Amino acid sequence: MKKRTSVMLLAALAGLLIMPCCETLDQITRTLLSLRRLQFKLDGVRDFSLLGINLAGKSALTDFSAANALELVQGFRSQWLPAELTLDILVQNPNDGTGGSTKATSTLTSLESRLLIDGTPTVYGNIDQPIEVPGTGQATTIPVRMSIDLYEFFGRQGYEKIIGLALAIGGKHKDMSRISLDAQPSVSTPFGEIVYPGRITIVEKEFRY
Repeated sequence: MKKRTSVMLLAALAGLLIMPCCETLDQITRTLLSLRRLQFKLDGVRDFSLLGINLAGKSALTDFSAANALELVQGFRSQWLPAELTLDILVQNPNDGTGGSTKATSTLTSLESRLLIDGTPTVYGNIDQPIEVPGTGQATTIPVRMSIDLYEFFGRQGYEKIIGLALAIGGKHKDMSRISLDAQPSVSTPFGEIVYPGRITIVEKEFRY
């Protein structure tokens, strides 16, 4: 009889311990289901340099000095035209407590991204450190720094076209329609890190998630 009573007490205690866990798990599940994905959009290109030459304010070959023009020709002949650039990306956190969402700050821990130029996949880049995106509905700007040898991907187009491409992206007018990012974000939440199950294409025209 005593043994049976002890078993019943243990079962009751286990039930009491399980109930809060079930409630907590249910709360976590509901919260996770209500969390909306961060939204991304290309905002601009800056600090674009080709062979160390800053392209800011330039729109044509005639805008280069004679010395710079000679450097670019020599780089093309050497089949090496390294470029450095920073892509500014707008990130919006829609979890502002409206529309059935739970107000929450999301921390973007990774944004592994591949740069596409004129639809051609090129190099990969990422953010340097985790970035908090508050649930205010306002966009946060994050930089993604990239390095690319333009000759490796576009050298066959010829000297004038490859320089024209660099100027179109990083020069005076910055044609953002020619670039996009194929990305896979990872986000830290109060319940752990979430890696987006699929990749997204980040463009200038609209926010995507």
